[in-house]
Amino acid sequence: MTTLLESEEHKSLREAVSAFAASHPTTLGKDSRRFWQDAAKLGYIGVNLPEAYGGGGGGIAELSLVLEEMGAAGNPLLMMIVSPAICGTVISRFGTEAQKQEWLPALADGSRMMAFGITEPDAGSNSHRITTTARRDPASGDWLLTGRKVFVSGVDIADATLVVGRTEDARTGRLKPCLFIVPRDADGFQRRPIDMELDAAEKQFELVLDDVRLPAEALVGDEDAGLLQLFAGLNPERVMTAAFAIGMGRYALSKAVEYARERTVWKAPIGAHQAIAHPLAQAHIDLELARLMMQKAARLYDAGDDIGAGEAANMAKYAAGEACVKAVDQAVHTLGGNGLTREYGLARLITASRVARIAPVSREMILNYVSHQTLGLPKSY
Repeated sequence: MTTLLESEEHKSLREAVSAFAASHPTTLGKDSRRFWQDAAKLGYIGVNLPEAYGGGGGGIAELSLVLEEMGAAGNPLLMMIVSPAICGTVISRFGTEAQKQEWLPALADGSRMMAFGITEPDAGSNSHRITTTARRDPASGDWLLTGRKVFVSGVDIADATLVVGRTEDARTGRLKPCLFIVPRDADGFQRRPIDMELDAAEKQFELVLDDVRLPAEALVGDEDAGLLQLFAGLNPERVMTAAFAIGMGRYALSKAVEYARERTVWKAPIGAHQAIAHPLAQAHIDLELARLMMQKAARLYDAGDDIGAGEAANMAKYAAGEACVKAVDQAVHTLGGNGLTREYGLARLITASRVARIAPVSREMILNYVSHQTLGLPKSY
């Protein structure tokens, strides 16, 4: 039973992050660079990175806690899912010593940031259909990377992008996934903003890589361990997406509860009516349940159980996405017309909350995963 309870250290971290995030103006739909840097100075951005490289020495459990509390205060940082959680984790687990020295201290102190490019127009996140390819230049030993990526967050503010490509296996001739660090100013590396309805600080981009020349050391880790490295980053991505969603849901719910306590119609606060109170209570329950699964997934991952973490991370992401959408919807409904005004700031969350249902993997693909991986049912694809 004690494993379900947060440690005193985690409680203290949660309280500190909550107070810090609440003391800053909301970053929703606004430039978050200053908030990012302030958080990094306090050790929040790099809390999961190794102490030997300037990090906090914690894990995804601590980082997800940080992101959740930031979101609950109206200061979610989408790039925390990408820069420290995916890229920082992959480099700290599989990078060369030179890559660790170059990137981890800078990611931890907020002076540098990384984006992550996996999704492609015709492949989505299916690593087996990725067409971005890397080939060796026999004369120099450099890599030449060619392909396209879509829906890559924050490329304009990132110093480099960790790009998932594929190389040819010399033994079988088959293509296998590999990860490359591509600097923002690399020749042939082009970005185009995608016109999104989503009101977020971080913009979405389409990337074109036209024979981008990279030195041999741009390859992260072992050329033959690409799939293992890829999934080492994707499980934290799902956990952190859950944290992002839970924080957003809590933020919306707190606004609705505050309004329901104060808004009086027919001599009673509207929160006294069960038609208002019960849906808000259900939203709170769903968010709390999603958090439990998120905490389980984070602990399994930090303990080195990648298989167990994969199942739990997918379930956590699914539960948190659903809980977030319902919480936001009920919050807006509670405020009525006020829920759609700029003053209360909830309307923008209607679109933002759906991100957790769609990215980084759709809820339908998670149901596919659970149906055949957990329940043992036949694959439908």
